[in-house]
Amino acid sequence: MATYRLSNRTLPLDDSWDVIVVGGGPAGCAAATAAAREGARTLLLEATGMLGGMGTAGLVPWFCGYDDGEKIIARGLAEYVRHALMDHLPHLRQIVAEHPLFSPSIDPELLKRIYDDMVTGAGATVRFHASLGAVEKSTDGMPDAIVTVSKSGLTACRAKVYVDCTGDGDLAAWAGAPFEKGDKSGGMQPATHCFVISNVDEEALAKGPRIHFYDPDSPVWKAMRSDKYPLIVELHSCNRKIAPRTFGFNAGHVFDVDNTDPASTSNALLQGRRMAAQYRDAFAAYHPAFADAVLTATGSLLGVRETRRILGDYVLTVQDYEARRSFPDEICRNAYGIDVHLSRKENEELCKKSLPELKEWNRTAVKSLKPGESFGVPYRCLTPQGLRNVLVAGRCISTDRQAYGSVRIMACCLNTGEAAGLAAAMAAQSSSDVHAVNTNDLRTKLQSYGAYLPNLA
Repeated sequence: MATYRLSNRTLPLDDSWDVIVVGGGPAGCAAATAAAREGARTLLLEATGMLGGMGTAGLVPWFCGYDDGEKIIARGLAEYVRHALMDHLPHLRQIVAEHPLFSPSIDPELLKRIYDDMVTGAGATVRFHASLGAVEKSTDGMPDAIVTVSKSGLTACRAKVYVDCTGDGDLAAWAGAPFEKGDKSGGMQPATHCFVISNVDEEALAKGPRIHFYDPDSPVWKAMRSDKYPLIVELHSCNRKIAPRTFGFNAGHVFDVDNTDPASTSNALLQGRRMAAQYRDAFAAYHPAFADAVLTATGSLLGVRETRRILGDYVLTVQDYEARRSFPDEICRNAYGIDVHLSRKENEELCKKSLPELKEWNRTAVKSLKPGESFGVPYRCLTPQGLRNVLVAGRCISTDRQAYGSVRIMACCLNTGEAAGLAAAMAAQSSSDVHAVNTNDLRTKLQSYGAYLPNLA
């Protein structure tokens, strides 16, 4: 690619912040709330016009990973979000009464307001439509300021501590932190473009075949075997009622997507919208509940499962997961299964299996913990190697690829975000060195805010 040299210029500088959080998904919302709650002057930068990331802009229809099969373990701010959702969705009340571990469906408009109130109520400042454009370093190689891109043009912002909640680890990677990306050959989990279908006949849905791929009469099976729907090529399909007669779908895969490449993501969004329309048409053709259904929304964000994993002072591994390991510096517990979605070729082979073979494959391939079991996520997974004043939270924390399949879900992202925001505030009050944060103090403070840390003395 040709290069272009920028002319020398002076940018306006906003250096009034203790903590700057980049990315307003679950991790970023929790990080900004936790930092501001400690009195840190906190700025949250979000590239879109809303907070919430995949739960709002991405239309993921429910939270998962909140419990260990016996109790809720994603607590603190994560539990606040859970209750705020459940308390304002009347159609969930009976389900919650009967199933106290129920993971709530997501009304995206409600969730936007929940995050708005949580973040601003703690005292953080939000800047929408503000993207990270560059990281400027000081003479010692540490981030000195970040350059943001907005309707105001280019603006430099400086803080004592930065928290990278971009999902892709942009800030940390651009600042020079080492990272891994995808599998050994660079292949990444497929994405999904979530969508919403309304005017669904709920009585017919209850009587008809399940949409889930384990039902041989599912319209997904039929569509996959039909020439009418060329973009429906495999079985991934999950859905959840998000409002009366309205269902959110996490269905289908868009393969070979790299969210750090704008051209790749743009092509995936174009394909995803076409795919969502084909799913609606296939459901209408093969299930009476969808005869008059309407595709009412597709996500403005692509459902990206994997890009960079920033290498920190500790790399959480699948062996840690399997051992249900605890750590002296753990900042949360997690119990979600190892969920690494298959490549295009692997999905093609999977779709050749019979239903009994599929059930047996799922039983052996998906590693799950037993009820009551969980594993710890250490603070050291949030501290990038070589960067003194940067923390990471959310799906870009330091793990191997298998453990990543467990911690990337939204409930855990809320937990790592809260820990990172609190640690950032603590570091900003002293040396700005995130590696020097007293983790005993951090854990004690997290527990005072409701975190589930059963090994805290």
